[in-house]
Amino acid sequence: MATIKPNSNFDVEACAQKLKDAMKGFGTSEEEIVEVLSSHSREQLLEIVDNYKSAYGQDLVDELKGELGGDFEQAVVALLQPPRLYDAKELRREMKGAGTDESALIEILCSRTNDQIEEIKAAYEAEYETPLEEAIESETGGDFKRFLVSVLNAGRDEDTHADRDQAREDAQRIYDAGEGQFGTDESELNQVLCTRSYAQLRAIIEEYEKIADRSMEEAIKSECSGALEEGFLAIVKFAKNPVNFFAERIGNSMKGIGTNDDALIRLIVTRCEIDLKYIKQEYEKLYEKSLAEAIDGECGGDYKRLLIALVKP
Repeated sequence: MATIKPNSNFDVEACAQKLKDAMKGFGTSEEEIVEVLSSHSREQLLEIVDNYKSAYGQDLVDELKGELGGDFEQAVVALLQPPRLYDAKELRREMKGAGTDESALIEILCSRTNDQIEEIKAAYEAEYETPLEEAIESETGGDFKRFLVSVLNAGRDEDTHADRDQAREDAQRIYDAGEGQFGTDESELNQVLCTRSYAQLRAIIEEYEKIADRSMEEAIKSECSGALEEGFLAIVKFAKNPVNFFAERIGNSMKGIGTNDDALIRLIVTRCEIDLKYIKQEYEKLYEKSLAEAIDGECGGDYKRLLIALVKP
């Protein structure tokens, strides 16, 4: 369940005026910006962006960028972009410069539907004039590259029913390709994890545990390593429990010294209209504190206020 829903009293002109007024004169009213952005759905926010340009002849996002800075600016801009364009821009940001954040690529691509992946690819090519697959192939290598290309192909079966006989066959294939032989044939695991429906994967995971007498996660950890291991584990965890998958990702973004603000913003912004209410309940079970309390302890200023406003409803 979402924490952010469409505002039933939506007045696009009043919202655009409110944001204009928040940037008037000396200083900016960040509180007003937080109030508007945290009380409207993404679709409504995009209407505000269009209305702002029509009314004032200025780009709202550019105006806000000129007034804000740091993590607060990043979170505000994230909320004012179409979801799949935002995904595409996040993929680009995590691949450019020195080194690629494989964990971010995994998080985004392994948790989107076939249609969403196709939309991301279209948005990426329109924005950067390069196919996303080419960009990923140039930034990754080996089995991990092949894994991401498989995911990008958007060929996952989306049937909601599981075939138990097929699940047993696939579980045996995975066992034979890993624990049942010397060395691991990652291609067998890749083929199953990247094409089977999530309902089918849950059945395969159950059947695998009967054959191997240990969890598929344990097997992946023993047979694979690095980014490929993380990618395979992400699909298994997402198939078993998407809410737990995202709660753990949010927890990891605030673990250790310093917060991974890029990941935290992305996770909150992309889930607040889908299932963040359930994610924050799962987060509290895992970490014995509320998500709002965790954000309050790890973040600061207007950035903190915006994230808490997105989490709390």
